Amino acid sequence: MKIEGKIIAENRKARHDYFVIETYEAGIELFGTEVKSLRAGNVNLKDSYCDVDDGELFAIGMHISPYEQGNIFNKDPLRPKRLLMHKREIMKLHGLVSREGYTLVPLSLYFKGSRVKMALGLCKGKKLYDKRDTAAKRDADRTIEKAMKNRF
Repeated sequence: MKIEGKIIAENRKARHDYFVIETYEAGIELFGTEVKSLRAGNVNLKDSYCDVDDGELFAIGMHISPYEQGNIFNKDPLRPKRLLMHKREIMKLHGLVSREGYTLVPLSLYFKGSRVKMALGLCKGKKLYDKRDTAAKRDADRTIEKAMKNRF
């Protein structure tokens, strides 16, 4: 899935800790002061995940810092944020997550037009040896690139 628009935040740790099987796009239900805080870039996706509750999808652990000028209208920074997807997509994801050991992880948050969207990844956890293999492959690719660049 290619992201169109201005990227607000990325969860780089997700690609390090998980194999991303498939990506989905979801809208996110926010209040005005939260959107203003996002425009300032005050969000952290690091330890967040998604969960299905009563047929609705929620992003849990996503921290949106309170807006400086928001005073009484600011919401709790760690409140669960409802994600907007079609019901059949939510039920499909709920079936995969509950049955096959997958996890839903927010990969990035971005603006698409005037709307805030979230890229969700259907992920499977990496073991320590998988992380080592990924790092070794990345280093080998870097060495090959450097050798090819110096050769010509």
